[in-house]
Amino acid sequence: MALNSRTLPIRPLGLSGLQLSVLGLGTVKLGRNTDVKYPQDFELPSDEAILNLLEVAGSLGINYLDTAPAYGLSEVRLGALLPHCASTFQIVTKAGEHYDPAQQSRYDFSEYGLRQSIETSLKRLNRTQLDVVLLHSDGHDDQVLDAGALRTLLACKSEGLIQAVGLSGKTLQGGRRALAEGADVLMITLNPDLTDEAALVSEAVEAGAGLLIKKALGSGHLAAHEDPAVRLATLLEDTRISSAVIGTLNPDHLRHNCSLLFQGEPQ
Repeated sequence: MALNSRTLPIRPLGLSGLQLSVLGLGTVKLGRNTDVKYPQDFELPSDEAILNLLEVAGSLGINYLDTAPAYGLSEVRLGALLPHCASTFQIVTKAGEHYDPAQQSRYDFSEYGLRQSIETSLKRLNRTQLDVVLLHSDGHDDQVLDAGALRTLLACKSEGLIQAVGLSGKTLQGGRRALAEGADVLMITLNPDLTDEAALVSEAVEAGAGLLIKKALGSGHLAAHEDPAVRLATLLEDTRISSAVIGTLNPDHLRHNCSLLFQGEPQ
């Protein structure tokens, strides 16, 4: 990582042994620009643009990249480009949802499907072990857990394929069940407009689980008068939160969103 006296704080991801920057970089936009809910259309970036973005992220102290098979070519592009990047990143990926433009999203939470997804992610990301794998719930969290999906991930963890596992869910009940079943990590939606899962912040800490926040900026749907950096700084004042994921292709936006979170002496 480039030397920089102004870098982001690092927090433990529960009891997993992983240490993540308080902001993670979401990588949907590196691999998918169809059937997405962003306010503006965008083109997929070039390899050069991705490498520049990753270098800027590393120089800011970001050490966490968030990806998924459902993010189109994201895993493939990261696997190809990260060896050419000077910074080192922890990677959180997911399993259970897959996407292609012709079929859109499809879900498979069977043991066979999840194991196949993990093997594919290992190959795409050029890893011998995945840092974190989360179940990419379709919103029917209870059904996903009823199918034994988390047990499959825990088995893969015990086999050394994954360091930490958990749920990227959409319901309070699903999060609670995942914690009860031994999840190391929860990813929840939390912003001023969506607070249904807010109780999981304290419950995850009580269970020793790490907590990741998605859609902290409403997937780009902020009111015009709101400053993303201010919202992130307010959210992350809660030290029970391990990290919040933001997605951007613009290095200047990334710098600005980190601006109120820096620790260390100003440059």
